[in-house]
Amino acid sequence: MTDFKEIDLPSARQSVLICGLPFEVTDLDTVVRDVVTIAAGSSNPGLVVRLSNAYSVMRASRDLEYRQLFARPGATLPGGASVACATRIRARHPRKGTWVLGPSFFVAVLDQGRTNALRHFLIGTSDDALTRLVGDATIRYPGVNIVGTFASPPSAAQNTVDRECVERIAEANADIVWIGLDSPEREFAAAALAERLPGVFVDVGADLDSLRPVPTWIEDSGLAWAYRLMFTPRRIRRGHLLGNARFILAVIYGR
Repeated sequence: MTDFKEIDLPSARQSVLICGLPFEVTDLDTVVRDVVTIAAGSSNPGLVVRLSNAYSVMRASRDLEYRQLFARPGATLPGGASVACATRIRARHPRKGTWVLGPSFFVAVLDQGRTNALRHFLIGTSDDALTRLVGDATIRYPGVNIVGTFASPPSAAQNTVDRECVERIAEANADIVWIGLDSPEREFAAAALAERLPGVFVDVGADLDSLRPVPTWIEDSGLAWAYRLMFTPRRIRRGHLLGNARFILAVIYGR
């Protein structure tokens, strides 16, 4: 089934329903351009950009509160190889149904956002990891404007957001907030922040700690999923593999 709807990004595009969730049929270059354009006018109400994979889809099938997040304003992008494959199968223009890899998306926006002096804020799992990430980013992309970071406490409730985090983002006047947490914490955090603050909130995932985009030749070969898996922590890798297996069965049987 194919569903056409207006979304919050500048270019209205096709979206398809995958196990009941709407995914955009798009490509990395288009998404990067649109997000940079919106973030440059960050006085607009908060926009959530979700990079969702098979694990996200399968969790939504059994968790109503989590599923309801996808009905809120925002854009849901194929953040995993299996979801991208299902999107291409159901799309009218399958060549645009590509996997939007978190690290590749992150570094592309950092790079192109320098033209508009975009202000980036990073949420991650540890101060050490965030410090390394900021250092790597400023070396690789001179002039990039990272205005703040926040390490989310492991004990934080999944459907709330830390008040100190909200205050730091507001004080930093951030245009884009990158949320590098595990699922479902990142989706709930993005939704909660977008309700309180202007800007773009990207639930980019726990591999935000890496500035390692996939080499072009690997991405073109269709093996990007294997490359990313090599650098994914074991606890996340296991969830991805289980989620992919369940997702493939759900798509086959039309659930």
